[in-house]
Amino acid sequence: MNRSLRLAPLLVLTAAALTACPRRPAATPPAPTVNQDSIDAANRARDSLAALDRARQDSLAALDRARQDSIANAQRLLGEARNAITAAVYFDYDRSEISDEARGILDAKVPLLSANPGLRIRVAGHTDSRGSDEYNLALGQRRAAAAKRYLTQRGIADARVDVISYGEESPAAQGEEESAWSQNRRAEFEIVAGGESIAPAARP
Repeated sequence: MNRSLRLAPLLVLTAAALTACPRRPAATPPAPTVNQDSIDAANRARDSLAALDRARQDSLAALDRARQDSIANAQRLLGEARNAITAAVYFDYDRSEISDEARGILDAKVPLLSANPGLRIRVAGHTDSRGSDEYNLALGQRRAAAAKRYLTQRGIADARVDVISYGEESPAAQGEEESAWSQNRRAEFEIVAGGESIAPAARP
């Protein structure tokens, strides 16, 4: 008998046995181990970085606010200094003497002028409309000179204060009554040099 014919039944039986045997299910890989400590540490690190970023943003915002406040304060002080230096003084009718009220205004100018030696001003004398042009020009000159003299007697260099008179030619108020005349009897102050940046007055 042919050898291959003898093996044929054996092959058939083996195939049948293999077909009849149930297959084992494939092994399920084990679930990965969760390391909760590592997750917690990563979350803490993330929260810490977020807190640092918020703190940095808050710090930058605070610096910006401080800078803006500093600029606003400097502008306010400069405005107050300019207003004090340029504040006008007023005179009684047909007079050029410095009144008590005018002294207070002039006294506020002295420390600012002393703290800013490069500052130069011009004092312009004015009158109301009563009197001749020539008389009013002379009266305006006397008023400007009186204001200058008050400043120079308190240590301000003569060369830093110019004087001019406009008489009745540049009224601050229109009208032919005392309410207008009282505003026109004045000496005005103008910054002519060194007014770009004014240092505050030294504290007593």
